[in-house]
Amino acid sequence: MKANEFVSMSNEQLTATVAELKKELFNLRFQLATGQLQNTMQITAVKRDIARALTVLRQKEQA
Repeated sequence: MKANEFVSMSNEQLTATVAELKKELFNLRFQLATGQLQNTMQITAVKRDIARALTVLRQKEQA
């Protein structure tokens, strides 16, 4: 997702999105450990999405 997509979300939506992304990251790590993951760049992409969402959430809290 792009950062501007996160900006348009509410705080509740951002919190839910972060929770979803963390679940997805867990599943990807599990697939990596069992040797089922084909594209390892998915893990990096999900981590970056989590960071973007948390950054936008923090900026909204400070404003």
